[in-house]
Amino acid sequence: MKVAPLVTHTVVLLLVASLMAACGKTADNTVTPVEITKDSYCSLDGMLLGDYPGPKAQIHYAGQPEPELFCDTTEMFSLLLKPEQARKVTAAYVQDLDKTSWDTPKGAWTDAKTAFYVVGSKKRGAMGPTIPSFGTREGAQKFADSEGGKVYPFAEITPDMARLDGGALQDQRM
Repeated sequence: MKVAPLVTHTVVLLLVASLMAACGKTADNTVTPVEITKDSYCSLDGMLLGDYPGPKAQIHYAGQPEPELFCDTTEMFSLLLKPEQARKVTAAYVQDLDKTSWDTPKGAWTDAKTAFYVVGSKKRGAMGPTIPSFGTREGAQKFADSEGGKVYPFAEITPDMARLDGGALQDQRM
């Protein structure tokens, strides 16, 4: 009877599976968004996220246990779209304004790559001009119809759209 090779093979597979699980690397390596608390701060500038209106964002990097949080989606894009961005991104989330309020956004996280964005609206976020995020194209279009701007999917956002200067370079009043 050739049971020994089958038993050995099964034992090896179970051992590998348990080692992977112990390392936190399972077959389903899903990264979930974290919720913002009253003490959550922006990874770029240290601002408390709860003190400002508009959708927030978070980027999860490989090998980093906690995500980097941002008080505004423009900050997220400014990092993701930099050519020198070399860290492996495992997930990015934005708040879906179809499901949460502008003034006090809570939860409502959605995958940044499947969301729709409004560029050029008159609404201002924590850092001035921002790029509001929505889970549906219809929600983004409704916002654009009332607040101005144009709707874009994630793949069409460019580095020029995600500038962090707040328009200061074009301010002729200075």
